[in-house]
Order: sequence, then C-alpha cells, then structure tokens
Amino acid sequence: MTADPVSGLLAQVAAHDRGAFRSLYAATSAKLFGVVLRILKDRSEAEDALQEVFTRVWLKAQGFDPARARGMTWLIAIARNHAIDRLRARPAPTDGDDALAFVADPAPGVEKRLVAKGESRRLADCFDKLEPARSAAIRGAYLDGYSYQDLAARHEVPLNTMRSWLRRGLLKLKECLDA
Repeated sequence: MTADPVSGLLAQVAAHDRGAFRSLYAATSAKLFGVVLRILKDRSEAEDALQEVFTRVWLKAQGFDPARARGMTWLIAIARNHAIDRLRARPAPTDGDDALAFVADPAPGVEKRLVAKGESRRLADCFDKLEPARSAAIRGAYLDGYSYQDLAARHEVPLNTMRSWLRRGLLKLKECLDA
C-alpha cells in the first residue's frame, strides 16, 4: 500500500498544528470542493459548505483512525455527509414548476424496464424447459401461494414427491438462469 500523506497531515491537525492544517487545506480543498459542489449544485453554497467541512475537520481530526480508512476517504465522507445535510435542510419548493422538479418519478426508468423484460423472457424460457406438471407446481407454490399440501392434492402425488418436484425444479431453473 502506498503512503498516505493526508493521514500524516490529519495526525498533525489532531495535535492542533496550524501549519499542517494549511497544508491539508492546500492538498485537499479542490477535491472536497468538487464533492460538495456536485451535490449542492450551487457554487456559493458549496464554498460555505467547504468552510464548514474544514471547521469540522479541525475539531474532529483526533477521531480519524488511519487503520480504518485513508485520509482522503475520511475527508470525502465528511464533505459528502455535510453537503447532504445541507441539501436536506433546504426548504422544499412550494410553487409552480420548481416544485415539480423535486417530485420523484416512481416508475422504473427505461433501462430498468428493458432489463426486467429481458429477465422475464429468460425466466419464461427456463420455465418452458421444465416438465409441464413441475412448472405448474412451481408457479402454484411461488407465484400463486399454494401450500405444498394443496399442490400435492391438486397434482395427485404424495407430499414428499411434491417437495422433491419443487426442489429439483428450482435447481433446474437456477441452472438455466445461470447458463
């Protein structure tokens, strides 16, 4: 693993070394500003947030553990969490088209629908490869909610046979889907 200069600076900042704090700011402020700006999407607010992030770093540097994370990772987590807190603290828009921009669309996106459609087709093809009685039993148990007892009676087979059909059928479906 390569040396982590940010960790060394954080250790010095934990001892309230102002020179190390200046060096830490010079080495990391551009990256952290990019993180908060990307989240807040407002330059002025991102500048304020960055100042608050470095205030937190000065106060909490002794809480940094180099065994748990690299220095930059720790700083980015602080910046990200602070920016998200600021974002959540913003008042919700109440009027017009601005309010509509913040309403989440619950429908899955195009990509997710296409993936789901492809997976659905693959699953249907795998069901078609099973014997019809076993396919019907699996659909009954896992899609229609029938109990093993109900399915055994419906297919006129012993209960343990039904359990075997379902277990083996699921294994065949898994093999087919994994192929």
